[in-house]
Amino acid sequence: MPEHAQPDVRSQVAEYRQRGWYCVPLRPRSKSPARRDWTSLRLQPDVFPENCNVGIILGEPSGWLVDVDLDCPEAIELAESYLPPTPAITGRPSSPKSHRWYIASGATTQKHSDPNDGSMVVELRSTGGQTVVGPSIHPDGEPYDVLDAQPAQVPAPMLAACVKALADAVTFKRGVPAPIKQPPTGSQPPIDNDIEARAIAYLAAMPPAISGSGGHSQTYAAATALVHGFGLDTDRALAILAAEYNPRCSPPWSDRELQHKINQAATKPHDRPYGWLRDEGPIELVSETVDLSGFMAKPSTKVIQIDSDPPKPMPTDPGVLPESLLRCPGFIAEVMDHCLETAPYPNPVMAFCGALSLQAVLAGRRVRDPGDNRTNLYLLGLAHSAAGKDWPRKLNMQILQQVGMADCVGERFASGEGIQDSLFLTESMLFQTDEIDGLLQSINKSRDARYEQIMSTLLTMYSSANSVYPMRRKAGKEAAGVINQPNLVIFGTAIPNHYYAALSERMLTNGLFARMLIFECGRRGKGQEPKIREIPDSIRETADWWENFRPGAGNLVDWNPTPAIVPHDDDARRLLCDARVNAETQYDAAEAENDSVGTTVWGRVSEQTRKLALIHAVSRNCRDPIIDAESARWAIEVVEHQTRRMLFMAASHVAENPFHGECLRLLEKLRKAPERTLPHSVLLKRMKMEAKVFHQLIDTLVQQGDLSIISAETAGRPQRGYRMTDQAVAKDEGEEAG
Repeated sequence: MPEHAQPDVRSQVAEYRQRGWYCVPLRPRSKSPARRDWTSLRLQPDVFPENCNVGIILGEPSGWLVDVDLDCPEAIELAESYLPPTPAITGRPSSPKSHRWYIASGATTQKHSDPNDGSMVVELRSTGGQTVVGPSIHPDGEPYDVLDAQPAQVPAPMLAACVKALADAVTFKRGVPAPIKQPPTGSQPPIDNDIEARAIAYLAAMPPAISGSGGHSQTYAAATALVHGFGLDTDRALAILAAEYNPRCSPPWSDRELQHKINQAATKPHDRPYGWLRDEGPIELVSETVDLSGFMAKPSTKVIQIDSDPPKPMPTDPGVLPESLLRCPGFIAEVMDHCLETAPYPNPVMAFCGALSLQAVLAGRRVRDPGDNRTNLYLLGLAHSAAGKDWPRKLNMQILQQVGMADCVGERFASGEGIQDSLFLTESMLFQTDEIDGLLQSINKSRDARYEQIMSTLLTMYSSANSVYPMRRKAGKEAAGVINQPNLVIFGTAIPNHYYAALSERMLTNGLFARMLIFECGRRGKGQEPKIREIPDSIRETADWWENFRPGAGNLVDWNPTPAIVPHDDDARRLLCDARVNAETQYDAAEAENDSVGTTVWGRVSEQTRKLALIHAVSRNCRDPIIDAESARWAIEVVEHQTRRMLFMAASHVAENPFHGECLRLLEKLRKAPERTLPHSVLLKRMKMEAKVFHQLIDTLVQQGDLSIISAETAGRPQRGYRMTDQAVAKDEGEEAG
């Protein structure tokens, strides 16, 4: 193989092509296309040289895939605040998250430079351009990220406005004031068209911003109506807002404050579709000061309500997994029972997770189902401190040590490279990691590239169990090598609150959350006197049988096994097919609601179900297994229940930003309180924060309609308190507020 070959170039190009994107071959370790006529090339994957870099052709040829190229650290830092959210974010180790990808029909290339020194700040790259992606190698030797997430779909005018607002924010942060466009002199700006006339009339019917009476929210609503509702460009919207709305405000806003409101309106996500006011035709407004006869079809009859959409319901909460589903017959049940008999604090959920992970690593690379699904699992048990998380891990280690498989067990992984090296030496590994929330916090908040590599390795290794995983190239070695059919099983444990606090929206949508099966423990069980008992013979004999089971033939059976196929019977095949169709229906519903978390999680349900059905079958009978209706039904019930529970917990705990996280935490305090109500002093103590920040949370939740302020009579003066509103309760119950 040539020195700089990337063995998966053609397969990755084929994957890009399947997603509707055309690629162009680039020179090795370069951003330059190998041919001058690359803009007209529409090449098939098999013609790409093995050692080339890869660029995705942007814009119209690739279904209007566009790239927002963040060319400076300030742009990367501010991107989350100004650009629309998208799961598709790439970069390279020294410049992570420097490319954000979208589908924006009709978008054109725009470049924004620093007015002070001319350096590039941010580019919106579309038709006529290409962007380098993984598995390409940068001239410095760094790998580019593979574009493996689905880009968000946004209107092109909105995306262009967001990119411009980001460029203005960067120049302002650097100390170069963003230019403020002054509105034309006169009582109102010239009206260019019917849409602007309707927008001005709409503003006239809106209440002015009065200091101390929600002025910020009212001005933001006015800016949103112009930019998002009527689809005006930011310069024109600023001129109309300054001339038509600002004079009625008390006191009027400064030019820079108005510019900030316009930027917010252009960049923040909205519940209504882009252009909803523009597209619904002439609007009837109550107005005493503006003559609407020129564009109204009939006399005014109604008042427009802004942001009157009903709240989006929360996912329903199915509760923790019923104990009946924690029983899997055969080997898993035997290991679980032995764990509960000998543990100082028996914990059925942790015992189940430990036994399930043990069976998964024993059967790894040895069995598969007819769809080539393997037994690799990522399990996470959530329990409070001293609730029995440690004993199942110790028991797994004892069993594997007695059958000569101690080298299959690992504890923590400090880097993605460490995971790769471990599986290169031992292709089937069980990592038992306590306090996994600390690792997730590091991935979420650290800018260290090694944590990004952990995330990438975990995502890719999970999907490589039935193929090969290409190793990274090491200095001084000619070939990188591969891991054949890696079986990575993770049994992680964490404290519930710490785990959900460690999650980020990015982790929910990039696939890591969807690959995990999360099991929550209830209250700690009663303790018992510790017992020293030998591992039962039946457990040891079954584990030893798995260690000696070598499917396939030939001298290389350990390196390249041919796993035995565990067949389905007709009933199991029908049940699993129905479960797949149901998951696809849920996926389509989430996609229709633009729910990226829902699509990510439901997209993995069928695969997870088939993995558990396979493990159930081999646990019950390792020597002659079959996936029957019992195995399929158990797997379907476990995975669907856990999927709905995971979606509910994510919606309840995972925040888009720190302030949103505090809002969710405050609502959680009320949700658990009697009648969802707490006095002011009690809630403030439980939140453990400054009174100033606390009042900001209260004001925000009151304006959102999620919280109401109440007054209770006492022996002294009336006591102030807070209660969740019916709207917030309706979200919890998955219903619309009445």
